[in-house]
Amino acid sequence: MARTRKSSTATKKTPAKAAKAHTNGVSKPKAAARKPTKHASEKKPKANAPTITSHPLTRATNTAPVDFIIRGDADNAAFTLTAYRGEGMCLLAMNWKNDTPPQNFVGFAIEYMPPNGKQFYALQNRIAFPSKGEQINPNTLSSRLSPIQKFRWIHFPQDADTETPGDFTYRVTDVYMDGQGRLSYGHYQEVAISLIAETYPGELNICFTRGFISSQAFIDKFGTNGGVGTILPTSANTSISFESTDPQEEKALEWMGFEARRVILSTLDAAIADTSAQVKVLAYDFNDPEIVDQLEQLGNRLKIIIDDSGSHKPATASETVAEATLVKSAGADNVQRQHMGGLQHNKVIIVDGDETKIAIGGSTNLSWRGLYVQNNNAVVLQGANSVKVFSDAFDALWASPNNVSGSDNTPSADWVDLGFSEFDARVTFSPHSKSDAKPAEIGTAIDGVNSSLFYSLAFLYETKGIIRDSIEKRTDDKSNDIFVYGISDKTVGGLDVQEPNGNPPVAFLAALMQDIPQPFKEEATGGCGTRLHHKFIVLDFNTENACVYTGSYNFSVAADTKNAENLFVLRDQRIATSYAVEAVSMFDHYSFRDAEAKAKDDKPLELQMPPGDGSQSKPWWDKYWTNPTKKRDQELFGQ
Repeated sequence: MARTRKSSTATKKTPAKAAKAHTNGVSKPKAAARKPTKHASEKKPKANAPTITSHPLTRATNTAPVDFIIRGDADNAAFTLTAYRGEGMCLLAMNWKNDTPPQNFVGFAIEYMPPNGKQFYALQNRIAFPSKGEQINPNTLSSRLSPIQKFRWIHFPQDADTETPGDFTYRVTDVYMDGQGRLSYGHYQEVAISLIAETYPGELNICFTRGFISSQAFIDKFGTNGGVGTILPTSANTSISFESTDPQEEKALEWMGFEARRVILSTLDAAIADTSAQVKVLAYDFNDPEIVDQLEQLGNRLKIIIDDSGSHKPATASETVAEATLVKSAGADNVQRQHMGGLQHNKVIIVDGDETKIAIGGSTNLSWRGLYVQNNNAVVLQGANSVKVFSDAFDALWASPNNVSGSDNTPSADWVDLGFSEFDARVTFSPHSKSDAKPAEIGTAIDGVNSSLFYSLAFLYETKGIIRDSIEKRTDDKSNDIFVYGISDKTVGGLDVQEPNGNPPVAFLAALMQDIPQPFKEEATGGCGTRLHHKFIVLDFNTENACVYTGSYNFSVAADTKNAENLFVLRDQRIATSYAVEAVSMFDHYSFRDAEAKAKDDKPLELQMPPGDGSQSKPWWDKYWTNPTKKRDQELFGQ
């Protein structure tokens, strides 16, 4: 029997204010002012818009898509400011307006005010200017005193998942230092942007897990004793019966699982409440006790296919234990084990009821690692059409277990239009036959990018073929201005280790970081195995041709021709921006951890002083004008 949930994540949804929206969700610069850039976050839904389920899936209250790019409008500031909306996070990008900064420019102070707030809070830096003392006063890590020496920054509010929906207001100020080490400040830029919002309310919502159990942020929030063994189990096969005694368990799970966890649990809550709802589930890693408990409550309204490949097959496996539990509640005729030609690799939930029609795909396994340790995403769809498309694919798998030809001859094996009017969303389900194969199509799309390529691909190191070849070709092509920003869970042969258009060496993340110098604290391990589990590619995020490929699909031959998988193509700049911000967030997070690991005891990570004190001859910002890749980085985001 699965562990009973301690609390529900459902909250009451309140109506949002109606207002006029900017064209395509991008705010336009206005006349100079010291007030925040205004944008319309919500408007009344169209008459023919899908009905939002009566059981809210998130804390968001927007009834229309919110603006996803906001630009500062202070003409007297020396720099431009652009804010890009991510899912619960914000990318702030700065660009110098004229020529180059002065030699004594030492970075940016960044402050924010939460929704309905009364004061600004300075973002904290992790490093400070050189100090003779062994201990660093935490007050000096305020970016007012230890400015950010980068031209872009990701802010992931500690409590973005619990804040009241509304605008986060950001204030960015240029900071200078004189010969005596005294700081002075320029004219700030200010923008306001909504981070707690559904992507397309009532239609599509992109959700991410936080994926930062091994991070300083986790330690700051939950202390050094958290992590595997106290809040989370030590292994997959103990997780189904694991019970934490940590008083912060629910708060920690909510923080780590973030919006993906909230939506998955709330979707199942909605299915339980809607007694007319029939639920279909495709599960790969399947060991989260909360989810098993919810599915058990559905009784014979549940139909589920659970993978039985490899470690999932033994009698002691959590997947087998969960199977036995659900056979008792749903009946043996409603529970099936299969692995198609290789893996039943889908992570899908379908709810079809009179009040609730939801389909969920993506990379998030219904497991403790999928929700709490790994970086994952979920694509959440609402409406009868999406539910039918996913149900048809489920029925095809159910009717032909482990029969590749029985699946690849169905309509689900081709791209199926999900039928949304404001954006183009299509999905396909593998395995595919040679005539339906998708790698060549995706490779051609990568070859045709005009501006940028972002990717976060687990298992890229072992995924050879057309798609990886195209990524390598784009990464190596120095003849154009294509910006490539990629990350995988291990170093990939054929892709040079470089920043920022390549693969940083992140394989070391599986180990616990010991003896981290001040101000860093020892971190929880977060368990062994893959941390980065995304499978997405973002093409030309900053153009009208923006496109995202994502799903459970690992962009490999096996995923395409042997495994049961889901793969989306989403052609929309708002959606692409969410994925691009996620990609940058992970790259910056892991790149900084790499720098931490390589820092020598006699040379800790510190901010750079202006030239003239004998320690360096060039200012910190020089590389953004002399390194072509970093210059392109600055120009791409700070445009």
